[in-house]
Amino acid sequence: MSSNPTEQFAQERRAQVAGYPQDAPFTAQSQAWLEASMRRKYVYNFDWLGRPIIQYPQDMVAMQELVWSTRPDLIIETGIAHGGSLVLSASLLAMLDYCDAVQGGSVLDPKASQRKVLGLDIDIRAHNRAAIEAHPMAHKIEMIQGSSISPEVIAQVQAIARKHQRVMVCLDSNHTHAHVLAELQAYAPLTSVGCYCVVFDTFVEDMPSDLFPDRPWSPGDNPKTAVYEYLSGNKNFEIDTTIPHKLQVTVAPDGFLRRTA
Repeated sequence: MSSNPTEQFAQERRAQVAGYPQDAPFTAQSQAWLEASMRRKYVYNFDWLGRPIIQYPQDMVAMQELVWSTRPDLIIETGIAHGGSLVLSASLLAMLDYCDAVQGGSVLDPKASQRKVLGLDIDIRAHNRAAIEAHPMAHKIEMIQGSSISPEVIAQVQAIARKHQRVMVCLDSNHTHAHVLAELQAYAPLTSVGCYCVVFDTFVEDMPSDLFPDRPWSPGDNPKTAVYEYLSGNKNFEIDTTIPHKLQVTVAPDGFLRRTA
C-alpha cells in the first residue's frame, strides 16, 4: 500500500471497482434497475445547462472524466436530438479553456479557443436548432444536417477533423448494427491515440427484446454487436471495461473504446 494518501485512495478505489464484476447480486441489481428505469423513460428526465439531455447521470459524469483526462479539442457527436449532449460537451471544453487560461495566467477569451463540438443529425428540428444556436455555449458548437454515414457528411467531418489535434468521437444516432458499424468505419479512425470513441446504447444487447418494440434495433442487432464486429478487424482500439464496471448503470457497456495505436 502506498504511503501517499492520494495514491492510496486511488489504489483502494481501483480495487473496489475491480471487485464489482465478481459481485453477482450487485451487478444483477444494477442491470435490473437499468431495465426498470428505461421502461419508465427515466433517461428523459434531465437537462444540461437548460437543454434536455437523453443520458443517464452516470454517463454524464463519465464523459466529464474522459474529457478532463484526454483533453480533446474536437468532439464529434452523431445524434443531436434536443442538443443537451452538445451543450454538455461544449461546456466541458469551455472548462478546459478556463483552466488553461488560469494555469497560463492569461485572460480567457471564450471565442478565441479552437476547441469545438461537431454535431451530426439527419433531421435537426427547427425549434431545437434555434434553441442550440441561442445557447451561451453556441460559439463552441457546429452542426451538420444529413445522414452521418453519407459520403458527403463524412467528407465534411474529415475536413474539419484535420484542423484539430486531439479528437474524441461519440456515436449516438441510429442504433442498428449496420448503421453503427458504418459510423465506426467512418469516424473511429478520426479518434486520436489516447482518446475515446464512445458508442452509446450498447446496452440494447443485454436487455429483453420487448424493451424496444417500436425501434429497428434489438438484441442481436445493435451498437454492441457492431462494436464487436468492428474490433474483430481493428486492433487500434481496446474496450475500457473499468468505466462501465465503476458506473454499473450505463447505456454503454463495452462501448468506451480507447484508441491505443
